[in-house]
Amino acid sequence: MSTVEVSDRDFALTVPVLVIGAGAAGLVAALSAHEAGAEVLVLERDSLPRGSTALSAGLVPAAGTRWQREAGIVDAPAGFAADIMAKAHDEPDPALVATVTGAVGPALEWLGEAHGLPFSVVDNFRYPGHSAYRMHGLPSRSGEELIDRLRQAAEAAGIDMICDAHVTTLVAAPDGRVRGVVAGRPDGTAEEIGCETLILACNGYGGNRALVARHIPELADALYFGHPGNQGDALLWGEALGAAVRDLSGHQGHGSVAHPAGILLTWATVMEGGFQVNASGERFSNEATGYSEQAARVLEQQDGVAWTIFDARIADIAGQFEDYRNAVAAGAVVEGDTVAALAEAAHLPPDALERTAAAVDAAKRGERADTFGRDFAGVAPLAAPFRAVRVTGALFHTQGGLAVDGDAHVTRADGTLLPNLYAAGGAACGVSGRSAAGYLSGNGLLTAVALGRLAGLAAARQARA
Repeated sequence: MSTVEVSDRDFALTVPVLVIGAGAAGLVAALSAHEAGAEVLVLERDSLPRGSTALSAGLVPAAGTRWQREAGIVDAPAGFAADIMAKAHDEPDPALVATVTGAVGPALEWLGEAHGLPFSVVDNFRYPGHSAYRMHGLPSRSGEELIDRLRQAAEAAGIDMICDAHVTTLVAAPDGRVRGVVAGRPDGTAEEIGCETLILACNGYGGNRALVARHIPELADALYFGHPGNQGDALLWGEALGAAVRDLSGHQGHGSVAHPAGILLTWATVMEGGFQVNASGERFSNEATGYSEQAARVLEQQDGVAWTIFDARIADIAGQFEDYRNAVAAGAVVEGDTVAALAEAAHLPPDALERTAAAVDAAKRGERADTFGRDFAGVAPLAAPFRAVRVTGALFHTQGGLAVDGDAHVTRADGTLLPNLYAAGGAACGVSGRSAAGYLSGNGLLTAVALGRLAGLAAARQARA
């Protein structure tokens, strides 16, 4: 249970910068604070840093980077910010949007130059809502590689990290200044560690069923595809200290988790010309609006499942992602030389699937308007051999959280700052507004990397002052 203890207890050990959470946000924050000359300690509740980052595709959106320039891609933070605001219907804080879109590109270049992370741009398909190719990933295009390389960078920098350390209590002064923490250990003992500054990088509340039911009731019973440790600790601590919170109903869903394999299926399968059908072999939505809002639509179908239909050309594009290769290895991808044969393999009504596929092809050829308003202009018709994957909708992570300023410093409702508390990633309010539809692909790792960088630098400055 997350608690705040107001007391003047003494700590045998006090560190200048303490980071709770060793996901992407926490490790970027730790690397940044260390670079700025501060002593850093990271506390991680698991035995090895993984978090929600490891469950993601590991793609970080950024604009105006050297990798884009090398690929001939013209992009800028202002255009990225405009895409975020458009997707979220102008609900996010525009100042925060400008801050993170301006900070993330330099942060990625720093990770590449200072720590050897070999990013490149995904330039063979574009995610919904992005006006340019701006997803940056590592060679495997997996979150597991991203978190492993960040951990290796932290180890190489000599940053202290204690794993299997579950922080349960923040110790604070009456004015809200965090004085330290208490962390439980597997053997039943506790670590009591003081701090001059604290960075909350322990994500949101997606793993807390009670908080999800309160703030996102439509996904109260959905598959949760995030890290089980995301119990809302940062939110509860922040609220107890008087922090302002924003957009708690905001979240990222995903309408494409292979079922029952539980493997993320890249949305390239849809954006390159695929579509989704229900158990009757019929489409039920405009799939191209975004994978986040598609989660609830899939869950509304019979048994909460759908089938993603695509072809070998799209499968080749999806093959760059480790998750897709894992889905193939798990037998989640079925094939057919004809649409009817694919229907048989997927246990779908052949006549219905053939009618649906023919209607989609006609829309792609411009012979008819799509029933659901999807723009298929310039999208190639599917061609044999065909592919299908049974999928379900899931909650990935929450997007609302603690309000922060341009340094990732946590604010109160009146705009004043909590004395020494910072938040990054899912612990902080993101830039997706108040609903799943506001989530622009990559917003989660955007705020993890950008706010992690800003929090680490700012906390180090304060600790050294």
